[in-house]
Amino acid sequence: MTPTISNEHTLALARRVLGIEAEAVQTLAGRLDGAFIEAVQLILSCHGRVIVSGIGKSGHIARKIASTMASTGTPAYFVHAAEAVHGDLGMITREDVLIALSNSGEGDELLTVVPLVKRQGGRLIAITGNAASSLAQEADVHLDAGVREEACPLNLAPTASTTAALALGDALAVALLDARGFGAEDFARSHPGGALGRKLLTHVADVMRPLAEIPRADEDTLIPAALLAMSRGKMGLITVLDGDNRLQGVFTDGDLRRALERLGDLRTVSVGELMTRRPRTIGANRLAVEAVEMMELHKINQLLVVDDAGRLEGALNMHDLFRAKVI
Repeated sequence: MTPTISNEHTLALARRVLGIEAEAVQTLAGRLDGAFIEAVQLILSCHGRVIVSGIGKSGHIARKIASTMASTGTPAYFVHAAEAVHGDLGMITREDVLIALSNSGEGDELLTVVPLVKRQGGRLIAITGNAASSLAQEADVHLDAGVREEACPLNLAPTASTTAALALGDALAVALLDARGFGAEDFARSHPGGALGRKLLTHVADVMRPLAEIPRADEDTLIPAALLAMSRGKMGLITVLDGDNRLQGVFTDGDLRRALERLGDLRTVSVGELMTRRPRTIGANRLAVEAVEMMELHKINQLLVVDDAGRLEGALNMHDLFRAKVI
């Protein structure tokens, strides 16, 4: 039988949970001091890797902190405390920094690992909820993530304490990111499969249609012949080049519609009479996302790609950018 709930009670309980966890993080912010600076400096001076370890719910938080650090410029990985004492300790070297998470600071697994790590020269940052705990006392730097109460009505399930530890780990990762000068392009390089990676790593040259596929005509080509070439090119444009492939102008389907409204019969009109002589262009080495911005700003659907001397190298339109998942 499905339990029944009181809507008002359920919402009140949820708001209480969020309030307790928000208070825990806010209190944590006011408690930051020189120990946090020491932790950042210790990690920045590390010549090895940052190992983040914990067990139980703290282990889940430790894994997320390691992942965040690794994706924001601080080489880091997670080692489960229980696995460490059964062989994975060999992954940790004297050049590494260990960040150990435990709310109580008294977990047997971590307390078994810590002396072994310190014996071989590794440094320890402890994140606990108890500054008097054994783990805190063993640490080179202790970060206090203690909370007044858990959000669990029984005050038992790790809730506010794990939120506080996670927030503290995020604060460390962001402080390190800033200190290293880690930027959006660096982030994209560590996330090449994501949307940001595509936006920041894809260049115009990667998505443009090559010169051989771009329809072209002479200035004196009559419009009917130009339209046939335009249709074959399937880009809605035809380019006009000089003998050295320098761009002289472009005639688009938009130019065609406007000319038909103005002139009607175009059978004896040449491309040179109707083309746009200074079309929008972009370099092949520019980011594809810049091409998107230019198209949106000028309300156009195509861009011609030219080199520094104005020679045509290719072209692209919105469909090409959609296919490349840049937009």
